[in-house]
Amino acid sequence: MLKVLFFASLREQLGIDQLGLESARAATVAQLREILMADHPGWAQLLSQPQLMVAVNQTIAGNQTALQDGDEIAFFPPVTGG
Repeated sequence: MLKVLFFASLREQLGIDQLGLESARAATVAQLREILMADHPGWAQLLSQPQLMVAVNQTIAGNQTALQDGDEIAFFPPVTGG
């Protein structure tokens, strides 16, 4: 099982903070994004944003990052400071 987390404004816009997904459905971050957008069509615009950040097990990851059973995947908007 993959644990998928959503943070900050993304969480507010999606209306959910986390969900579980069978790990056999997604081998990479890119596949996970596609599955989430297919399962939740209203999320497509938010999850397809190129500036959206993703971390796997608390390490920044890219679309080709491999996923394994038990992984925690977090999606969050870019962080800025001041």
